[in-house]
Amino acid sequence: MEATRTGVRPAEWWERLAARLIEGLAFGVFYYILFIALWVSFRTVGAPELSAGRLAGAVAWFTAGLAYTAYEWEALCGAGRTFGKAIMKIQVTPDDLPRRALLKRALLYPGPVMLLGIPLVNLLAGIFLFAVGMLILIDRPAQRGPHDRLAGTRVVKDLR
Repeated sequence: MEATRTGVRPAEWWERLAARLIEGLAFGVFYYILFIALWVSFRTVGAPELSAGRLAGAVAWFTAGLAYTAYEWEALCGAGRTFGKAIMKIQVTPDDLPRRALLKRALLYPGPVMLLGIPLVNLLAGIFLFAVGMLILIDRPAQRGPHDRLAGTRVVKDLR
């Protein structure tokens, strides 16, 4: 892949995907632990069996999605990368962006994860997340998704 004007190379699509999968695995474990804890607590307070599972799922998705979005925002504001990006040796540039721009990036992707617990809305949120991922593949040579364009960021190989 060609170097950009600043001399850094954009991260490959598979590096970005692997970073998201690493983070998704960690937050998936967090979601399931949270779901089981909520399901047990809703069952013990007498919630009907049918609604206890749905309510626990919706609350767990919202909480895990909110935690994932907040984590992404804080990690990008601090180090310019998340733990998945650090493992894959990629980072988000430029470093001097305002926190508000990085919040927009985090709200656009992975923010919709908060909606995955709501029936029917979860389908739209899943399609949206898939489309954002596909747009990264289609945008050549920059490989910037809508969340990158909105915030003015680019994911590049970390040369540290």
